[in-house]
Amino acid sequence: MTDEQSERAAVHGDGFTHQVRVRYSDCDMQSVVFNSNYFVYCDDTMDMWLQAALGDAYDGQFDYMVKKASIEWDAPARMRDVLEMRPEVTRWGRTSFDVTIRLSVGDRAVGTAQFVFISVEPGSGESPVTVPVPEKVRAALS
Repeated sequence: MTDEQSERAAVHGDGFTHQVRVRYSDCDMQSVVFNSNYFVYCDDTMDMWLQAALGDAYDGQFDYMVKKASIEWDAPARMRDVLEMRPEVTRWGRTSFDVTIRLSVGDRAVGTAQFVFISVEPGSGESPVTVPVPEKVRAALS
């Protein structure tokens, strides 16, 4: 299966969605998605969402870091399931913002991930410098 077949992202009237087909290697011995892989899926979702919303303005012009991350689990996702993730900004601060990502397989809720992100100066790397969230980012994700 190619990456194009295993992942899909879409922007539509009710927001952005990112879909991933759960691979065998994503699962644990209970045949469900290993818990840390949900964070990998959410990280990919954020990257795809920002790319779709900001286009070229995303690369090198906006950067962020995770300050806090949590996932509340509702039901398992299993091998070959198509996991759908729907991100939404739930709070804007001056230099930070919260994102909730709802995870589901079809109509079945799998869980809810919540993140606090801080906006940092692009390229500030190991010594990140916190900066206000750019207006174009607020507009694109609101």
